[in-house]
Amino acid sequence: MKKHLLLIISSIIVCTYSSAQEGIPVYFDYLSDNYYLIHPSMAGIGEGGKIRLTARQQWFSVDEAPNMQTLNAHYRIRDTKSGVGAILFNDANGYHAQTGVKLTYAHHLRFGEDFRILNQLSFGLSGTILQSSLDETEFRSVIPDPAITGNRINATYFNLDLGISYSYQEFYAHATVLNLLESERSLYRQGRADPDNVPVIDNLRRYLLSAGYIFGRSEWRVEPSVMFQLTEFTEEQTVDVNAKVYRDVSFGTIWGGLSYRRSFDGAQFQTAGNFGEQRLQLFTPIVGFNYKRFMFSYNYSYQSGDIRLDNGGFHQITLGYDFGPERENRYDCYCPAANY
Repeated sequence: MKKHLLLIISSIIVCTYSSAQEGIPVYFDYLSDNYYLIHPSMAGIGEGGKIRLTARQQWFSVDEAPNMQTLNAHYRIRDTKSGVGAILFNDANGYHAQTGVKLTYAHHLRFGEDFRILNQLSFGLSGTILQSSLDETEFRSVIPDPAITGNRINATYFNLDLGISYSYQEFYAHATVLNLLESERSLYRQGRADPDNVPVIDNLRRYLLSAGYIFGRSEWRVEPSVMFQLTEFTEEQTVDVNAKVYRDVSFGTIWGGLSYRRSFDGAQFQTAGNFGEQRLQLFTPIVGFNYKRFMFSYNYSYQSGDIRLDNGGFHQITLGYDFGPERENRYDCYCPAANY
């Protein structure tokens, strides 16, 4: 009984902040110059574009552990104030899976006449088409359970993301609302003997706020940043505190950093008659390098605390390619999220 209790609590703590949400879970790949993945207003932020491919795997020793893959690209339409982008994603967690596509349009208002000075306000809107599935074909019960259909259930959803960003040279700030529309998740009501007893969840809206600044204009640079998340339906809140260091070398740039994520809310648990409360805490070191127009990064997230499903962590790799104008036509700033 104790073992099952630990598994249930650990699953709640971890899955609440991973795949148990509509759309792309917010992990740490945004730190690899990939802010467009979570902020639609970043589509076409520079005078060129970016392509990013990510793959994430949790708990190698656990069967059907959460895993996710994303492919995204965005660019500025030449000689316009418009940016466009697209994201393909696949997110699986045990018997649950979701695949989808996001299409984005962004509009950028530039301030000042010198195009080399990055100073602009950006607005972005993404539409998401997502198919969510639940595979119950392997569920077994001696006594028929009306809550289980025994089939593979699929449901398709549509939603919108809305964001705004302000960029001034090495400073940036973003605000985004994910899953703006109230879209009922009918997946868990389909085929049930008594669907009225299944709770209706029609609000998976999330709010993201982030800001950062890059200090230094020499071969060494430091970038502190912070991101806050709020899930409206559950009132869950988390904050990421990040720091990255850049070093220019002969072949390009190498960089590394550390992110610390902590929840404001905890989950209570009981073991051996003792009560406790644990909050989500993730430590994520990240390393990477840029070679010409190519980018590679790796991050590893470790969950601290007494209640964990597995001692292993979460591995993620990001590959990228930047395209656009040559150096003389880029912004005159150390702003990797915008420059190419």
